[in-house]
Amino acid sequence: MSEVAIRPRLDRADVERIVRDALGADLEFTGHEEFKDGFFNAAHALDLADGRRLVVKVAPDKGLKLLSYEVDLMATEIECFERGLAAGAPMPRVWHADPDAGVLVIDRLEGVPLFKVRSEIPADRLLALRREIGAQAAKFATATGGHFGYPRKSGNTMADTWSDAFLAMIGDVLDDIEEQGTGLPRPVAAIRAFLEGERALLDEVTRPALVHFDLWDGNIFVRREGDDWAFEAFIDGERAFYGDPLAELVSLQMVPEEEFPAAVEGFLGRPMTAGEERRLALYRTYIMLILVAECKIRGFDAEVEANQLKWASETLERDFTAFGIGES
Repeated sequence: MSEVAIRPRLDRADVERIVRDALGADLEFTGHEEFKDGFFNAAHALDLADGRRLVVKVAPDKGLKLLSYEVDLMATEIECFERGLAAGAPMPRVWHADPDAGVLVIDRLEGVPLFKVRSEIPADRLLALRREIGAQAAKFATATGGHFGYPRKSGNTMADTWSDAFLAMIGDVLDDIEEQGTGLPRPVAAIRAFLEGERALLDEVTRPALVHFDLWDGNIFVRREGDDWAFEAFIDGERAFYGDPLAELVSLQMVPEEEFPAAVEGFLGRPMTAGEERRLALYRTYIMLILVAECKIRGFDAEVEANQLKWASETLERDFTAFGIGES
């Protein structure tokens, strides 16, 4: 993978200095690895002489052009880790967290991202894992926020109702897309008007639950146990917000169609209602709009950008058609 424009460029000495400043000046290191799978934060692994294996995450420079929702993302991730761990959600231990400096130091997990080994896991075992992942993901939602929306300093998406918060959140990304001049399958004005009509449905949600909102298979770790595979933990909470617990299913749906019902069973313990299906489609629209907006600022390879835009645009087209959003 080529360098991503927004991701900080750090060498081993930089990362060792960060950890010494955070955890002790006399620490010695025996190994280093840079992870280049991500598209936002820098992420490096360090092995310590005392046996600890850590991951250091560093946020992009604050002077860079970011999407509206990406401001204070490290603070958001730290809050997701702290609230998620307190609620029993499986995540790595936090050793150091500094939202102002944009630094997070956590344990390195033993396993690997699920997408890297999915093809090695038998179908029946994979469905069992999906159910367990759904059940573990539901633990985030047991944490309750003091408001709906993102927990960032600006507070412009914070609200007392879910409809106000969600429409502010999705309005921000539509503003970003309009500023970029990126085309969508429907006019932005038509999308905004449609969303206004969904307020009553959104306000069926009355408790601001913690939502990780990025539980695709790259952020789900599994580890081999003999001939079997076991779920280990979730990572990367920078997209988190307080809102409808059902929104967690958006990223859990980013799997082959036949696997998704097992995740729903684990998460809800029952099938979704028609109203829940519609709310889920609204949240799917939100994440797909984010994926469209990201392409202009991430510095993706041309192939990565084209694939992401194609997937997001096709998904939006299907949902906009189902919603009955017109061309004008």
